[in-house]
Amino acid sequence: MRKKQNVILEKIKVEDYAAEGKSLARVEGKVVFIEKVVPGDVVDVKLFKNKKDWAEGYPIRFHEYSSERVEPFCAHFGVCGGCQWQMLPYERQLEYKQKQVEENLKRIGKIELPPLSPIIGAEETKYYRNKLEYTFSNREYFPDDEFNKLKTNLPNGAAVPIESTVAGFHAKGVFDKVIDIKTCFLQAEPTNGLRLAVKEFAKQNGYSFYDIKNHRGFLRTVQLRICTTGEVMANIVFGYDDEGKRKQLMDFVLKKFPSITSLLYTINSKFNDSLNDLTPIAYHGKGYVIEKMEDFQFKIGPTSFFQTNTRQGEQLYRVAREFADLRGHETVYDLYCGTGSIGIFLSKKAKRIVGVEMIDAAVKDARENAALNNLSNVAEFYAGDVIDICNGEFFLQHGKPDVIVTDPPRAGMHGDLAKKIVDIAAPIVVYVSCNPATQARDLNLLTDKYQVTKIQPVDMFPHTHHIENVVQLKLK
Repeated sequence: MRKKQNVILEKIKVEDYAAEGKSLARVEGKVVFIEKVVPGDVVDVKLFKNKKDWAEGYPIRFHEYSSERVEPFCAHFGVCGGCQWQMLPYERQLEYKQKQVEENLKRIGKIELPPLSPIIGAEETKYYRNKLEYTFSNREYFPDDEFNKLKTNLPNGAAVPIESTVAGFHAKGVFDKVIDIKTCFLQAEPTNGLRLAVKEFAKQNGYSFYDIKNHRGFLRTVQLRICTTGEVMANIVFGYDDEGKRKQLMDFVLKKFPSITSLLYTINSKFNDSLNDLTPIAYHGKGYVIEKMEDFQFKIGPTSFFQTNTRQGEQLYRVAREFADLRGHETVYDLYCGTGSIGIFLSKKAKRIVGVEMIDAAVKDARENAALNNLSNVAEFYAGDVIDICNGEFFLQHGKPDVIVTDPPRAGMHGDLAKKIVDIAAPIVVYVSCNPATQARDLNLLTDKYQVTKIQPVDMFPHTHHIENVVQLKLK
């Protein structure tokens, strides 16, 4: 296969899954990674990357569909990038995720491994998210075929209208356009009803929808948090403040959706959607919700981090607690502790929890959650870089850890932290990861002193390629 621009490969049979939601085929000895296909599909592929030994592309025509495929249940599948694997039976999704974990640990980690435990799948594969955020926009995203139909039906020379009023998700790879979502299956009601009602009310009352490209407009986003406790929080974000319009909308939402226990609003005039440096204002209710995992309660505000799938988060934390092998006398260090949820979950079987987290606001939430569960004398949380905090003086004050739990972001642990863990030499390390590739890299850094003794994948996000994995390490 020659390396050149605009290469189209015809009638390529997809052979296997290749991680990160892609599948692969082999053409003249070159591995071709392909989006939006599954093993067994026969497709024409247009390449957008073409290197010496590998290439990447996307299907432009399907000649045969794999016998593994099932009918996606969402009308937005293939356009919205949220649930990439709806065309696969859930059992096959789990098989591919298990394989992804195993291959990453072997290929990247290059260390001796015990057998993987079978992946823990989700009982609920729809309506499993407790948090979603929708965007209101004046620019609608149309797939190429719909866009071409629009052009065909317009008079000669007429341009496709740009202005619109939509509510949904950002189109993948297109920052300034939004997919108009009719029904989303990721979160239970009132999520769809509220989004559509706010959209219709705003249209009828002449509210401007946010222009992401030019940074202007009134109605910007809405964030919903729906808890297993029955509490519901909605935070409506406006591009600027207009008290009359704002109050009119907030009162409408309260009347239309009495199940909302906390209704907030936020004024965001920035160029990005992050709320971390803004102050949401409670319009109705206490301004937060209470979620439960087992017997533990967690206070969640509009900017708090919490596991997005409560039921599977509970499963994940149970695995972490089991892997910690606690007997009741241990001091546990919870690194990257966030709002303290893992440490609090482990506190049932530990003597002491010491949490360390970079983000001050998360540490404040962790302390509040400890107090909420009457654990202030058991669990303590500190803000700062673990590299700086975990020194001799800190150990003298809090004790050296018997168990270290680390739950880093997708980028994995900093190399200096891996060295620090090796220096601390706690008897057990429990590594919780949302990215088995970076987890495998980090495990390799720990291999001089530690041996991997248990591995447990957990599926937190059905119909996506994302996967969580928990590893137990013990001193050699």
